[in-house]
Amino acid sequence: MATFDYAEMQAIAHELIDEFGQAGTVSRVTPPDPVLGGDGTPTPYPATLVPMNYDQRYIDGTTILTTDRQIYISSVGLAVLPQVGDIISAGDVDYHVINADPNNYDGVTNVVFIVQGRTAQ
Repeated sequence: MATFDYAEMQAIAHELIDEFGQAGTVSRVTPPDPVLGGDGTPTPYPATLVPMNYDQRYIDGTTILTTDRQIYISSVGLAVLPQVGDIISAGDVDYHVINADPNNYDGVTNVVFIVQGRTAQ
């Protein structure tokens, strides 16, 4: 039986996101120094992404709001794995990551990252 080629799926996902998406950033805020305090330091990582509206059937007003976006991020060349607490910038809009799914089915290859982004206000 042939094995599934997740690297090929990753390449296809990257090609589609690259063609129809836009440049953006995934910013991770490092916590402040525990002794000296201060503000956390955001570190932006370039990404190629596509923010999309959720299908109406998934919007329940609690877990998923009408202003939330489902953001597809290409895993090719991305220096970090998006996680809850990161900030995704797409165009002039910043989204807080509420939920993140790496779509890693074989435990090795991240095919595409799909995150739930909520507008940062």
